[in-house]
Amino acid sequence: MSYPYNPNQKLQTGFTLVEIMVVMIIIGILAALVAPRLISRIDSAKAMDAKVQIKNFETALRLFKTDNGFYPSTEQGLEALISPPLSGAIPEHYRTGGYLEKRNIPQDPWGHNYIYISPGAKSDYDIITYGADGQPGGEGYNADITNWDL
Repeated sequence: MSYPYNPNQKLQTGFTLVEIMVVMIIIGILAALVAPRLISRIDSAKAMDAKVQIKNFETALRLFKTDNGFYPSTEQGLEALISPPLSGAIPEHYRTGGYLEKRNIPQDPWGHNYIYISPGAKSDYDIITYGADGQPGGEGYNADITNWDL
């Protein structure tokens, strides 16, 4: 059976304002529950990345010392791992291409420079990042990460 077409009858299509508001509230609740978990995972991933970078620096520094008999000084810094230092103790057996695979010193995951001190307070050298806040001390993701804590 077919229905006759009535040009005065309006077809109802789309969503009502109430339906859209209900969907928006549900999306807001889900975002409020999921966002903190994602943010905490991002922060923990950044802390893990900083630890991996520090381990890479340690490996490169050991290779530098094996080749040259000493660690770079504080003044020479981590830059001595990518190009031969021109002041202080000059390495005689510097490896062609440097000691890091990439020819740059990366910043920590929060965009700060790593701090290198040689001789260090707790070992032959210290490598430090001050965490998310970029300030000494702190707790949680603002805590310092050092090579002697790994």
